[in-house]
Amino acid sequence: MSNYKSGLDYAKSQDQNDELAPYRDQFHIPKDKDGNEWIYMTGNSLGLQPKSTKSYINQELEDWANLGVEGHTEAKNPWLPYHEFLTESMAKVVGAKPIEVIVMNTLTANLHFMMVSFYQPTKSRYKIVIEADAFPSDKYAVESQLRHHGYDDKDGLILWKARAGEELARYEDLEAIMESQGDEIALIMIGGVNYYTGQYFDLKRITELGHKHGCIVGFDCAHGAGNVELNLHDSGADFAVWCTYKYLNSGPGSLAGCFVHERHAHNKDLNRFTGWWSHNKQTRFNMRHEFDVLPGAEGWQLSNPPILSMAAIKASLDIFNEVGMKKLNEKSRSLTGYFEFLLKQLGEDVIKIITPIDPNERGCQLSIQVLNADKILHDKLTEAGVISDWREPDVIRCAPVPLYNTYQDVYHMVEKLKVILNG
Repeated sequence: MSNYKSGLDYAKSQDQNDELAPYRDQFHIPKDKDGNEWIYMTGNSLGLQPKSTKSYINQELEDWANLGVEGHTEAKNPWLPYHEFLTESMAKVVGAKPIEVIVMNTLTANLHFMMVSFYQPTKSRYKIVIEADAFPSDKYAVESQLRHHGYDDKDGLILWKARAGEELARYEDLEAIMESQGDEIALIMIGGVNYYTGQYFDLKRITELGHKHGCIVGFDCAHGAGNVELNLHDSGADFAVWCTYKYLNSGPGSLAGCFVHERHAHNKDLNRFTGWWSHNKQTRFNMRHEFDVLPGAEGWQLSNPPILSMAAIKASLDIFNEVGMKKLNEKSRSLTGYFEFLLKQLGEDVIKIITPIDPNERGCQLSIQVLNADKILHDKLTEAGVISDWREPDVIRCAPVPLYNTYQDVYHMVEKLKVILNG
């Protein structure tokens, strides 16, 4: 947008005209020891707690206290089908059909379970492609899968690298990799939104490229779910995984999500690790039946789910369901665009934004580098009441989250940065 303006009055007017502004009041905003609210810019690392979370969890604690085991069927929200209460809302968040989505396990565990099913290497086709600066956990996971199948993890891992002197990966370089080594590649597994640069990849383009060369394609959408419109079904990806404690505000270490495209929904021959929660619901408690896998993403479950964690997810998803990803995305583009506008006023010779400038290629996060700065700058920002995120070697990640961050947050954050830089 070219009509952003400087000054606090503009930020205030934007907040006054923001139809999502009231949702900030539905979240606990952390405060310093003097009772002043932090400028919280790390929803990309841990989302803030909805005020409703406590009552959602307390409901399950009360039912557990009063009903004991009968809560599985008699609780206000019966525990046996509890995961089903999350499916439709989560499917809307990630742009999928309900049969394609399940909330279960944790992020990297889900990634491994997906690779059990979808990474099926052969002697001639066994390599895995990831982006060079993938989140470390993803790299560790795919390396361990290579070793598990008896391959050398250095030979078997192909890194999609940014060019020398650049931060962002280029699609033509991935296309070149596929042209030269596509018949050796079994799996493309990319972070849908790169944690470091904030680059939002074109999932459909990557999927079509991978499928053209006979590869399975999956995505880690930890930094995408609740942040951008992922449109997982339309992307055609074979699978995707994500966590819920970042933009989805479910609490530290909470459960994760998993997507399996509907074309795989009824394929009972797919290799998978199984447990009783992936077995036919009608006969699940008749313990002597042979395994009969559920269709869709539910068929990758293992165990009965942790209800207290799911209650926290439900509290947040109910807010997302009310607002919708379209409106969140619209505000996100405006808020992050305003953030970019203010940062550039500090001088592009001082501040470098490594996140894509095109709003279609990013979510709300901007990753910034400050000339000649080190972690001391981040520490000073923290002392000034700005909670951002430092990533080695020289990047400060800031994510103005549309559900609870304001234009005034962004304005005051940049003003504080300006004071520090001029100090």
